[in-house]
Amino acid sequence: MTHTIIEILSYGFMQRAFLASFFIGLVCSLIGVFAVLKGLTFVGAGTAHAAFAGVALAYLIGSDPFLMAVLFGLGTVWITGLVQEKGRMKPDVSIGIFYTATMALAILFIGLMKGYRPELYGYLFGSILSVTTADLRMILLLSAAILTVFFLFFKEFHFIAFDQDMAEASGIPARRLSLVFLYLLALTVVISLKAVGSILVFALLVIPAAAARQWAHTMREMMFYSAGIGVSSSWLGVLLSYWLDIPSGATIVLLMTVVLLLSIFIPRRREEKQKA
Repeated sequence: MTHTIIEILSYGFMQRAFLASFFIGLVCSLIGVFAVLKGLTFVGAGTAHAAFAGVALAYLIGSDPFLMAVLFGLGTVWITGLVQEKGRMKPDVSIGIFYTATMALAILFIGLMKGYRPELYGYLFGSILSVTTADLRMILLLSAAILTVFFLFFKEFHFIAFDQDMAEASGIPARRLSLVFLYLLALTVVISLKAVGSILVFALLVIPAAAARQWAHTMREMMFYSAGIGVSSSWLGVLLSYWLDIPSGATIVLLMTVVLLLSIFIPRRREEKQKA
């Protein structure tokens, strides 16, 4: 750790990594709160694999990986909802079907490629230090769009998260807004692929929200704590991955896991002291 933070931030790739990790950590942690409360975290895992299939196809046909990831992510959410409605399937069943189907597609596309494509595996395992200016531009653009829609319909999402039937009875278009939220979740997964990869993106949605739930008493507190955990873990993960030359995605997720474990056990100790 011979370089100071000021020296590290003088590098262009580290500036891009810090900006990307801030917005990814923020968006994932906020969207993750509602995903956890609604039991939709498995959708994030399924969408991540669908987006990776889109990236694999992009490299196969010479298209834009980011654009293909968005199309596959949003398309999978739409098809999943359609199959669930027409086929009368539970959400976990329809998601599980496309979870495996899109992974099969990704493997097929990779098998059809000629030669080894190391940049493709950056989307599988994550490499936030390799975020380009074009990647960062897309991350900022989509993050702004996600957060705008999220806060625009915050009250409705809040209501739906706790009681969708009551929200529907109150005149809120709960089903349509639930689909809108799934689209936001899909876009959140897409912007996170370069940071932690399709394998670990599930953790960015779940862990900060799960840790925040141990401390929060209200929804707003849960969102505040989740955002703090998501952003701080992402920033520290970027620093450690640079200093120690270790994978950035895995470092970020492991830091979040440590915070979650501390969040689980520290309140219990406090409660024991109060009882004593």
